[in-house]
Amino acid sequence: MIEAAIRPDVHAFFDKRTSSVQYVVSDPGTRQCAIIDPVLDFDEKSGATATFNADQILEHIDANGLTVQWILDTHPHADHFSAAHYLKSMTGAITAIGSHIVDVQALWKRLYNWPDFRADGSQWERLFKPGDRFSIGDVDVTVMFSPGHTLASITYVIGDAAFVHDTMFMPDGGTARTDFPGGSAEQLWRSIEAILALPDETRIFVGHDYQPGGRGPRWESTVAEQKSSNIHVSRCANEAEFVAMRQARDRTLPMPKLILAALQVNINGGQLPEAEANGQRYLKIPLNALGAPKWD
Repeated sequence: MIEAAIRPDVHAFFDKRTSSVQYVVSDPGTRQCAIIDPVLDFDEKSGATATFNADQILEHIDANGLTVQWILDTHPHADHFSAAHYLKSMTGAITAIGSHIVDVQALWKRLYNWPDFRADGSQWERLFKPGDRFSIGDVDVTVMFSPGHTLASITYVIGDAAFVHDTMFMPDGGTARTDFPGGSAEQLWRSIEAILALPDETRIFVGHDYQPGGRGPRWESTVAEQKSSNIHVSRCANEAEFVAMRQARDRTLPMPKLILAALQVNINGGQLPEAEANGQRYLKIPLNALGAPKWD
């Protein structure tokens, strides 16, 4: 049960290039904070990387007198690079992700034909198991296992706030796709049911906002709002209806443009590939590895 009196401060950073939402979540008493799902900037046209998003987060932390205690990933992202490794180098904070990251690493290790890759989760300092508890300052955090979008997705319930990554979007955006390797519409339905069993007043913070209808970016709702008006959840009476809807929709979606670039960075804790003998780093793109795609 969530204690209603515990209300961490939440500051969001929206990256319009990837429609991603990054968060700084802090204990207003101790000024300890966590960074959730930070973005490392990548321009696929030029191959350039940058730290614009991450540096903006660091500026906010410095301006508000916060101390970074945790750098938290909810899952290995398919549409942007993680800035966890860079932020670790700048803050010394503890990096963490769900323990099922090893399953995702094993899957993508095969796809990339990467025999020497360490698929043991050691790229992070802490691997959370379902039900694990920790704290940000004096604010209690509970880890929920929320597979479906990926094998490793977790939700952080921080005080009265739940960070649900890509399981659900804003009510007018629906739910996450499940057609990536290791995805499952059945598991996603059960993960959503568990999240929506939290108290109605629980604040829900999403990992992306694709701004349906051309509205401005939004990222916060409540459990009550999601139950009553999420365009996918509220229209499906049971798991079978949801699975049929989700799978039909997924068949119409092209793969994210950065998936093959992003996963080799993100299963490695946000670390870029090692430089080769000429001092240059290279990404490895497997051809025809994801089956017959929907072309856009």
